[in-house]
Amino acid sequence: MIPNPWDAGSARVLAGLGFKALASTSSGFAFTLGHLDGEVTLDEAVEHARMLDRATDLPVSVDLENGYGPDPESVVLALTRTAEAGAVGASIEDYDRGGRIYDLHHATERVAAAAESAHRLSFPFTLTARAENHIRGNPDLDDTIARLQAYDAAGADVLYAPGLQTSAEIRAVCEAVSKPVNVLARPSLSMAEIVDAGAQRISVGGSLTWVAVSAMVAAATEIRDRGDFSSLSAGPPLPAS
Repeated sequence: MIPNPWDAGSARVLAGLGFKALASTSSGFAFTLGHLDGEVTLDEAVEHARMLDRATDLPVSVDLENGYGPDPESVVLALTRTAEAGAVGASIEDYDRGGRIYDLHHATERVAAAAESAHRLSFPFTLTARAENHIRGNPDLDDTIARLQAYDAAGADVLYAPGLQTSAEIRAVCEAVSKPVNVLARPSLSMAEIVDAGAQRISVGGSLTWVAVSAMVAAATEIRDRGDFSSLSAGPPLPAS
């Protein structure tokens, strides 16, 4: 399990709960800045990586979206700067902020450049390559598998297709590639089902952010509509260190 904090405080809470590694969430971090997912700059993402690294002693992987540019050079720059900020892993998407999925050849070139850069670092760095089909309106499992197989061959350390819906889809992906597969947790699937299907890592994306925000909205709504402050009885989730 590699949960996704959205700021230093949530990172410390997750560390205090005993998790062994953390991954950033681009949508959750964007929310903290008042942005939509995809509106964060590379400079902001690097500073966020530095903040998460300093918040706990846990290893941190960073969601680098598309690498903040369509060309392989942009991906390499984003990865290098993130590693310098303290991250020991990063994920790269094959989806452009302009709204298109990169063609397979170009997407694979980007992964290969990122893998070469990651493996030249002076410390172990885990590169996760993402196939975005299933959350970008193209739930084509065969194409997703072909992409992940290409990213596998290009040197990615972990493979990830967010949005897989069923155990059967997860199993098909895991059986088709040689590298560990990360799966995005879904309320409809248990951890046991995901692991039984072959996944070796599970992340939650921005979901913990929205759980927290939903709780705030519910409490604030009670205050606004009923003058009810009873939900404010909650205290800090962990003792101060």
